[in-house]
Amino acid sequence: MTIISNRLQDILAIIESVKAVGHYPQQVNLLAVSKAQPASAVREAYVAGQIMFGENYLQEALDKQALLTDLAIEWHFIGPIQSNKTQLIAQNFAWVHSIDRLKVAQRLSDARPANLPPLQVCIQVNISHESSKSGVAPDELEALATAISKLPQLKLRGLMAIPEPSSDNNKQLIQFKQVRECYDALVAKGFALDTLSIGMSDDYQIAIEQGATIVRIGSALFGKRTSALAQKVINFKGC
Repeated sequence: MTIISNRLQDILAIIESVKAVGHYPQQVNLLAVSKAQPASAVREAYVAGQIMFGENYLQEALDKQALLTDLAIEWHFIGPIQSNKTQLIAQNFAWVHSIDRLKVAQRLSDARPANLPPLQVCIQVNISHESSKSGVAPDELEALATAISKLPQLKLRGLMAIPEPSSDNNKQLIQFKQVRECYDALVAKGFALDTLSIGMSDDYQIAIEQGATIVRIGSALFGKRTSALAQKVINFKGC
């Protein structure tokens, strides 16, 4: 077994153990965040059984996809979305986690090829109210969810959030709980949601306790990015 394979099995075991003692009996899927990782690392994780991969930067993702066409990968776009990138995102991804405004949702729906299933989407909520972070404010969620639900080529699945980084587990718990409350409020209003995309390498266990159905794991699976890979991410930010 490879290092990535060993890490994958360890993470999956932790997910199952946390879920077993939690309050939510939901299925929890691991989304491997492969930004700034080479195609070879994605292939290694795929061979080990990982199917879902998340990318933040469009051109980097497209380059990687071109090298991995022989693999039945489910690609998720999880980064901020520029309006002029919506067509390529709609054509090349199965999921988008980071919708935060109607204009982007409308463009994604318009650009989704008719021969493909509807694009599965989540609304990104800015639960920590950080001005530097993408996401819709909680009090604007219902209006955006209502509008997205009417778009023919999108399927609204749930919410995504990136809480403010903190070493304080209680602070993280509070933020994840707030996202869960937003999710539950939409469900109570009749929205058919089933996805809560919360939790990353440092806090996914806390997220699972609050009902996460997708945890986005990068460094815990692939290892810390080297300075060269970090520079690659910087270079792709405009893409």
